[in-house]
Amino acid sequence: MSNEFLWVEKYRPQTISDCILPDALKKTFQEIINNKELPNMLFSGTAGLGKTTVAKALCNQLGLDFILINGSEEGNIDTLRGKIKQFASSVSLQGGYKVVILDEADYLNPQSTQPALRGFIEEFSNNCRFILTCNFKNRIIEPLHSRCGVYEFNTTKKDMVTLCESMLSRTTFILKEENVQHNVKDIAPVIMKHAPDWRRVLNELQRASVSGTYIGLSSSSTGSSIDELVKLLKDKDFKKMRTWVVNNMDMDATAIFRSLYDQSTTYIKPQSIPQLVLILADYQYKHAFVADHELNVVACLTEIMANVEFA
Repeated sequence: MSNEFLWVEKYRPQTISDCILPDALKKTFQEIINNKELPNMLFSGTAGLGKTTVAKALCNQLGLDFILINGSEEGNIDTLRGKIKQFASSVSLQGGYKVVILDEADYLNPQSTQPALRGFIEEFSNNCRFILTCNFKNRIIEPLHSRCGVYEFNTTKKDMVTLCESMLSRTTFILKEENVQHNVKDIAPVIMKHAPDWRRVLNELQRASVSGTYIGLSSSSTGSSIDELVKLLKDKDFKKMRTWVVNNMDMDATAIFRSLYDQSTTYIKPQSIPQLVLILADYQYKHAFVADHELNVVACLTEIMANVEFA
């Protein structure tokens, strides 16, 4: 293990087999390693799923030199051009080609930097491969999609049970390695709350283990399930709904919107689903601009409460 203090870095998987991924995705990446040929790739999915970890693991297992560039910090076209040209034009000490991992590529300017990236991919094709990671693939211009294989990291409900079981085993191992006293039953709630954001799970575990004993979720945060929220909306209990939002403000608002959308067929009357979709889309768009995120979430849930018919 490394000497890193942060568990997310200290216990970052170094191989594809150690990554917590759906079976189909893991098999695809394993085939790439077996064939020893890395294509240009675009990894898409929400935060904490392991996109950057997989990119690094592929390079490590294939023995390739790589450079990691953060698109949100180094998105300036001149900086990008200088770094990529300097890296790609030199000979790899490992032999073979080099890899540019462009993290958070959806933050690159779609009018200037992203179009320039098309040229980089083609100009250095003999010596360099590109792996782009993004949270929102619709923010990546179409010409880059066509130059890269697109790999979706988002998980389905079918995969979630297996992935959570794998994460439970991983977190139990980490807590033992760190000599943290714990009860396995106390770990499951934090995994269920934040899955599939595995980075968030580890950060929460580390935060709750500073005393040498894992204290688990507080009673105020255990009632974070979307099922509970849906019941409050159905009962039109505004006061308790506000309390739920306050207790769960550490939960990303977009994750709340997405969960309501994913489960809509089970608790919303079919004729009301289009209305729900319009409400969620409207408030998710506003979420990027509002000053008070709590108020925005409460406003969204209030509109759902007033205008959507529950089954």
